[in-house]
Amino acid sequence: MDEYQALQEQRRWQSLEPHSYENFVIGIMGLGVLGSKVAQRLASFGFSVKGWSRSKKEIAGIATYSQQQFADFLQQTRVIVNLLPSTPDTQGILNKTLFAQLKQGAYLINVARGEHLVEEDLLEALDSGQLKAATLDVFLQEPLSKQHVFWQRPEITVTPHISAITLPQVAMEQICRQLKAFQAGEAISGVVNMARGY
Repeated sequence: MDEYQALQEQRRWQSLEPHSYENFVIGIMGLGVLGSKVAQRLASFGFSVKGWSRSKKEIAGIATYSQQQFADFLQQTRVIVNLLPSTPDTQGILNKTLFAQLKQGAYLINVARGEHLVEEDLLEALDSGQLKAATLDVFLQEPLSKQHVFWQRPEITVTPHISAITLPQVAMEQICRQLKAFQAGEAISGVVNMARGY
């Protein structure tokens, strides 16, 4: 759609060759609760989806990779979606080394944390054509400064940290359920491992 938007601005009536599902590989970085759901939903639409996480996960219909298989995961990836937690190991992970391993003309979607992205490396990858476009929902400094170069780049879509808005009523219900389960001695989910940072 970004290409059709550019054609519209030029008032050009032109059909583009569609991508095949098999060749439009989507890579999900981070296979926690959110990443697993995103991967499964995309696969249900017929996309070729693969996922990468610190430890190898088993998800039906998804090719999964562990930390040691990062290069294999990146190969042939056309769209990279970042849903990693923010830890010292993941800071700056979206960098020129990663971009260079993606398929030429790849797309980046970062909906995790701003500190994952090396901004200068993104701009360089866009300038060289290694990346075709990026959608960014999170930034090092928020709100994004009105003078920031990202606003001026047509290949970058900026959204104001809206990818996972917490609804207060829903959150309170979840917290109450967890507290009741904890008090009853039942197993609870979503407990942060302080050593890992997520």
